[in-house]
Amino acid sequence: MTNYADFHRRSIQDRDGFWTEQAALIDWHKPYEQVCDYSKPPFATWFKGGETNLCHNAVDRHLKDRADQNALIFVSTETNTEKAYSFRELHAEVQRMAAILKAQGVAKGDRVLIYMPMIAEAAFAMLACVRIGAIHSVVFGGFASHSLASRIEDAQPKVIISADAGMRGGKVVPYKHLLDEAISLSSHKPAKVLMVNRGLADLAPVAGRDVDYAAERAQVMDTVVPCEWVASDHPSYILYTSGTTGKPKGVQRDTAGYTVALAASMKHIYMGNPGEAYFSTSDIGWVVGHSYIIYGPLINGMATIMYEGLPIRPDAGIWWSLVEKYKVSVMFSAPTAARVLKKQDPAYLTKYDLSSLKALFLAGEPLDEPTASWIGGALNKPIIDNYWQTETGWPIMAICNGVEKAPTKFGSPGKAVYGYDVKLIDENTGAEITEPNQKGVIAVEGPLPPGCLQTVWGDDARYVKTYWSSIPGKVMYSTFDWGVKDADGYFYILGRTDDVINVAGHRLGTREIEESISSHPNVAEVAVVGVADQLKGQVAVAFAVLKDPSQADTPEAALKLEGAIMRVVDDQLGAVARPARVRFVSVLPKTRSGKLLRRAIQAVCEGRDPGDLTTMEDPAALQQVKDSVAR
Repeated sequence: MTNYADFHRRSIQDRDGFWTEQAALIDWHKPYEQVCDYSKPPFATWFKGGETNLCHNAVDRHLKDRADQNALIFVSTETNTEKAYSFRELHAEVQRMAAILKAQGVAKGDRVLIYMPMIAEAAFAMLACVRIGAIHSVVFGGFASHSLASRIEDAQPKVIISADAGMRGGKVVPYKHLLDEAISLSSHKPAKVLMVNRGLADLAPVAGRDVDYAAERAQVMDTVVPCEWVASDHPSYILYTSGTTGKPKGVQRDTAGYTVALAASMKHIYMGNPGEAYFSTSDIGWVVGHSYIIYGPLINGMATIMYEGLPIRPDAGIWWSLVEKYKVSVMFSAPTAARVLKKQDPAYLTKYDLSSLKALFLAGEPLDEPTASWIGGALNKPIIDNYWQTETGWPIMAICNGVEKAPTKFGSPGKAVYGYDVKLIDENTGAEITEPNQKGVIAVEGPLPPGCLQTVWGDDARYVKTYWSSIPGKVMYSTFDWGVKDADGYFYILGRTDDVINVAGHRLGTREIEESISSHPNVAEVAVVGVADQLKGQVAVAFAVLKDPSQADTPEAALKLEGAIMRVVDDQLGAVARPARVRFVSVLPKTRSGKLLRRAIQAVCEGRDPGDLTTMEDPAALQQVKDSVAR
């Protein structure tokens, strides 16, 4: 077993030698000529001159040794469907999807937007895109038309792949009308829309544009579509993430660096072995779904479970029954899910044989000690936190048990992962903080390791300005998270430095929610803050100043207006962005220069001391916030 401190040090000091070893974990069509080209910082090109294919590494290369092993296991407790696809069957389905896309004119470099529920066809679509060198952009199936339209406009897809509906908690969630409205709102119109009909909701096809997946698939059952070998830095996908402005940021990922990073992480962090089963409870609309439902496990020759449903339907034992049935060795979920399970009968956690399970990994939001202790004790399995971002694509901090076994510490996602030169920085001076337990901004020295974002899609200047320009006097990647590091090198995350909040593992920009609420005709001004919540980690709470306060002058009227404002957010951004409460005040707390005192508002909501308010323009404004919270 290697010493992890040496392993990490080598990844920074002998970068080329270290990543040459990791690159041997994947197949190459053409060997690379240079491990890392960092001649134009902060832009890094990994494995320059090489050629590979993400789909080949996830599917084709396993046909030789494990063609009949389970590859994709689709389970829907919403439709009571369960189907396992072997690597051979997955290979056939991906080629069929690729043939359909090519028939619609999709070629290398074209974008394909995927707006789908958690169904097997969504996995086929992602893999088919990278197979032919197209660039996919998956949009979470719960997003409303307004959000979807902005992503269509930015990515400019040639084809959109969708379905009639998803299902959640036994309720049908129709997609087609949301997609049609989004296309009507967007200045960019896709040439074709490929529809998967699950028979759940009305489809109302648009003549000349909409194409039926089942009919097209029947035409290409035996079509062979070879992998398109692409340059190492060819974009594999765009994944949009909330920012502090209303315009979404398209995180652009490369091909070779991402494939290598995932292959290495499966070995060093997640301890998964070929032939085993991996179960991530995330959604393909998020980065965890890309990296650790679709690509990572398959690259590693593992079976991956794709689950549509809730953790408590038909009962709170459903996840653990799947662990038993498919002998899952590695499981990945979020702290919110654990907190949901904590409210259920604990007998479900011991009802099934979990002997195959090595560990439960949790990420997406800070993991609190009571939740970690409870689920770890209930399952009698290691609970391993890890910390990363949509932008990085794989963990920045973790316990790399595949390199050297190490203890976990409650409240800490672990140490800096190999390849990441993580520093704590003083936000005012840019100086590195080396004393233990001192608060600073978590930042990474360039180059970022393989697998991290190349740039913001179509906007290099925004990439540099957003991520590499906020540390005084230095060109360093900012995570926009506060943290401390203890004497043993374990990090602890203290929260955001910007205006992004984390609701049940979903990152939401407060500016987006504010812009949506502001579109209500009676809202003059609004502030949205993230407030600590026992179940979801954080929830959004809005404070609105009304143009006509008389519309909220009774508790009944205020409740009615609050509901109307929430519906606006539902319609524009989707239910995931809906604030937990909209409270009405006559003035918002601001500095004398007009800056919103978000941290003070948040502190009041959480019952904390709001701190130094000497710069505040109107002290009575914060009292209004206190009064509205108390009501």
